Amino acid sequence: MAKILWLTWKDLKNPLAGGAEVVSGELAKRLVADGHEVVFLTANFENGEKEEIVDGYKIIRLGNKWTVYWKVYRYYKKNLQGWADVVIEEINTMPFFTQFYIKNTKRFLFFHQLCRKIWFYQIFFPLNVIGYIIEPVYLWVLRKNKAITVSQSTKKDLVKYGFKKDNIHIISEGINIDPFKDINTIQKFDKPTILSFGAVRKMKRTSHQLKAFEVAKKQIPDLQLKISGLVNDKYGEEFVKDVANNQYKKDIEFMGRVSNVKKEELMQRSHLICVTSVKEGWGLIVTEANSQGTPAVVYNADGLRDSVKHNKTGLVCNKNTPENLAENIVKLLKNKEKYEKLRQNAWKWSKEITFEKSYKDLCRILNII
Repeated sequence: MAKILWLTWKDLKNPLAGGAEVVSGELAKRLVADGHEVVFLTANFENGEKEEIVDGYKIIRLGNKWTVYWKVYRYYKKNLQGWADVVIEEINTMPFFTQFYIKNTKRFLFFHQLCRKIWFYQIFFPLNVIGYIIEPVYLWVLRKNKAITVSQSTKKDLVKYGFKKDNIHIISEGINIDPFKDINTIQKFDKPTILSFGAVRKMKRTSHQLKAFEVAKKQIPDLQLKISGLVNDKYGEEFVKDVANNQYKKDIEFMGRVSNVKKEELMQRSHLICVTSVKEGWGLIVTEANSQGTPAVVYNADGLRDSVKHNKTGLVCNKNTPENLAENIVKLLKNKEKYEKLRQNAWKWSKEITFEKSYKDLCRILNII
């Protein structure tokens, strides 16, 4: 049995956790169930416990999102040097540079996505400019490492920055929602409904979905918009105000963050989900909605073009604009035959995207089967 050290700046209990943390948590849980020992080194957060056991694996939280990289280095050198058989360095924005202090141990870098474009959406000046400039530099430094990722889009990005194709391994994504047994029995909302789901953040371009709804509503007068997502910055606060002042506000429902039960209900009853992120590792929210009988209309962005097969399981915009998003929304909702075909295809494909498959892929790559 292997001892696995997993480095990442967020764990699943972090308030900023997203799809990447769901994936790492599910994989770690399965590793422990198979007898492996797993320790996470990650950043702490307000009211977070410094150490705890979650689903059998140990989480040690050090510093915050800015200091975690230095704190992890010091903690490793003092307490864990030589302990691990395998090290997984998950890179989200910045690397831990384990290649410089973890020697003679099997190591893998784990990328969900690269951040080049995201710097200008999520980080303030001048850190956004600094991040944009240094990302290609640190990727060049890391280029000889073995890497794990979840999509062809991210693999292409890594190759572009110097990684060898043969050193990049793709694992399946997974979802922790069971696909609905028979989507023909789902009762959709009485009026055509678009779902916007996920954190209301600048890089998610949630405001584009609101604008697209306004444009599409001119052709589908009874169109509704349901919005669910965490608001924790100025962009989100401004978006909430825009919803409150919108000319179609009676047909818009903003719910904030919802329970998993409500999430599944929204995914089942809505007619479409729209995703407009600047970049994703994989559009996990797309696959989740597909599993509940709802196809997606998405922007042509990394991750989203991987999680949607254009004209087969959903639609990928040819222009990343609210107007083109609206055009595709109208096109799909007005063509019942095509809508049903894409809906069925998306649901069937979602059954193939499982954490069981993801875990088998990971074990094969780590060579711990």
